[in-house]
Formats: sequence, structure tokens, C-alpha cells
Amino acid sequence: MNGNELDGLQQVLGVRFEHPPLLEEALTHSSYVNENPQARSNERLEFLGDAVLGLILAEKLFLDYPELEEGDLTRMRSQIVRRTSLASVARSINLGEYLFLGKGETGSGGKSKTVNLAGALEAVFAAVYLDCDWDATRACVMRIFDSELARVRHEHFGDDYKSHLQEVTQLRYRKTPSYSIVDQSGPDHNRQFTAEVAVGDRVLGRGVGRSKKLSESEAAREAL
Repeated sequence: MNGNELDGLQQVLGVRFEHPPLLEEALTHSSYVNENPQARSNERLEFLGDAVLGLILAEKLFLDYPELEEGDLTRMRSQIVRRTSLASVARSINLGEYLFLGKGETGSGGKSKTVNLAGALEAVFAAVYLDCDWDATRACVMRIFDSELARVRHEHFGDDYKSHLQEVTQLRYRKTPSYSIVDQSGPDHNRQFTAEVAVGDRVLGRGVGRSKKLSESEAAREAL
């Protein structure tokens, strides 16, 4: 693996390592160490990364969903950090291509194995945490997990964004959101409506849809 390839991974992560060997260690599978005893596997970093990732996601969910109880927050976090989800995120950044594997593990498809990808992803976040700082690690996690967070949000709340927004605004502001159609365009058979949702004088979101209902739902989704 050459430096340029690791530069590509750092670009995807949005960080620049002061100590690149940390990133190399995060990418090193135990099978590689068996053939290269001077190397160090990513298992210790995986242990730390599990805790780092869990805390960052717990904080994110805690702040984003003040109306949810502990059980709901735990279930949402569990969906994100389960091994299959981590591996899916790892595949989205092509992490498998950067792994250091032994010849046997490589030959058996190790670069695409769920367990290898999930563990390496956690190890990478630990490496970022050790090399950079907490804010950089949080930003890296949010960058990489943006789509996964959106998926879990959709699975939990479905498309009922208006009801969820009302719960949030009543909890935070003791007010109910109001909707207004601020624009409509297009022919009758393809009408486009633009809605805004506000709490008091503060506009929280704007949405466009082929009906007033859909445009209001999109506005609520953006507000959330």
C-alpha cells in the first residue's frame, strides 16, 4: 500500500494524520500480522473505536431527539452500530481496498467480509481520535454516517414528519408549528406547491411538492 492510497482514504475521512502509522495499524488485520510479525493488528484500536463511535452517536441522537425516551434512543443507536450497518458504511467509503490482510484472508474474500470491514471502521475512528481531537473525530463520524443516520431516522419515524415536528416544537418552544403555502407554479396537471413551516416568526423549513400536503411534509422534514 503506498502513501497516495492512504492519502485518498484520509481525504474521504476529512482528516490529515500527523502520525500515519496509526492509520496503517487501524487497517491491519490479524492475518497480516501472522505473516508480518513486525506489524500490529487493529484489534486494540477496534476496542477503543467501538466506545468512541458509540459515544458520538449517543450524543448525536440525544441532542437531535429530545422527546425520545432511553429505550428508543438505545434502539436507534443499536441499528446504526450493528455489524452489518458498520460494514455497509465501510463499503460506502471503499474501506476494504485499504485493508492489510494475510494472503489466505485475501484469497478468501477478506476485503469484503462484514466482520473485517466493521472492525476496521471502528479502528479507524479510534485512530482519528488518538491522532486528532474529539471535535475532528465527531466531524469525521458525522461525515461518514450521514446516510446511515438518515436511514435510521426514516425507519423510526416513517414519513410522518409533521407529527414529529409538532412533538419537538411543543417540547422545545411550547408552540405548535404553522404552515403556509408561499408559492405555486406549473400547469394544473403538474402543479408544484412550496410550503413554509414556522414557529412564531421563525421559519424552520421550506418544502416543495405536487400537493399542498406533500409540500408541507417536505417543509417539516427540512425543519427536523
